[in-house]
Amino acid sequence: MPGARRWADALTEAGYPVWVLPLIRIESQPDQTATAQARAELGDFGAVMFVSSAAVEHFFARNESIPTGKSCFEAIKTRAWAPGPGTARSLLACGWPADRIDTPAADAAHFDSESLWACVEAQVQPGFRLLLVRGADEQGRSAGRDWLSDQVQSRGGVVRTVAVYRRCAPVFTPAESARALAGAIDGSIWLFSSSEGVSNLMQALPQAGWIHARALATHPRIAQAARQAGFGEVRQANPTVDGVLRSLESDE
Repeated sequence: MPGARRWADALTEAGYPVWVLPLIRIESQPDQTATAQARAELGDFGAVMFVSSAAVEHFFARNESIPTGKSCFEAIKTRAWAPGPGTARSLLACGWPADRIDTPAADAAHFDSESLWACVEAQVQPGFRLLLVRGADEQGRSAGRDWLSDQVQSRGGVVRTVAVYRRCAPVFTPAESARALAGAIDGSIWLFSSSEGVSNLMQALPQAGWIHARALATHPRIAQAARQAGFGEVRQANPTVDGVLRSLESDE
């Protein structure tokens, strides 16, 4: 959970006590054949879209054909598409040149496919090839929104998808369950960055009531998921640490 830990450290440094509860369990795909083949053919694509930091990390985790480091990318022209700053940081960490990473501006209202498409749509022409690196569900089936893939295909592009990890429901310890149930009634603010995380929380604690709980969501779809889950108060914040801090400060 490196991404969650970065957020927690930043909020703690700002004076807010933070408890991290993993709501999505990330596991590697047991069969790496498709991932290895996609890595070997990386230079054949106009761009690779990594849907998250986890997608970057698992795509290169068992990389034998392309070692990490900037020099390994100099022989290809492939661009990397990142929906948000966390994914872009992971790409930089593995050596992808910064001038070949496309991502929404740091002050974008949302970090999602729509914001990313506004940055990259001019690249897509008939015959353009996109590799979409994403996650799968617990059964190993490719999962996630197809909105950006649909845009590429509508322009005559070709999309190939590879699922490099699995998104699984969490398994809470008794202590985590007790702490989460307390957080439903003790005035805690739940910070959600995933609609799937909201759904997993509901499934893990079906006995909980959320009418007295408060949620802070980093996207309108996530806010809607929290409302549907029964959270009594739901607010939306810009998907950055500064945006979340501004929302928290306005609540004081």
